[in-house]
Amino acid sequence: MTYDIVINTSDDAQKLNQIATKYPFDIWVHGKSGYADAKSMLGLMLFTIETELKLVIEDDAETKALEKDIEPFLAK
Repeated sequence: MTYDIVINTSDDAQKLNQIATKYPFDIWVHGKSGYADAKSMLGLMLFTIETELKLVIEDDAETKALEKDIEPFLAK
């Protein structure tokens, strides 16, 4: 499952990291410069701020709670 997201500030990256660490399944962020584990703050900081990204989650993961948590990051 993928979601289009935007990270506008380093604070947003930190919040997304905190959200990702709450879940037992893998959460990845894909962008133009590559991909990173959303549970890695250093990995998230490698992305250019204000670039649209894709949040990628295993298809068999239970994502209802995560979807609510990531609402502020969804690209509009």
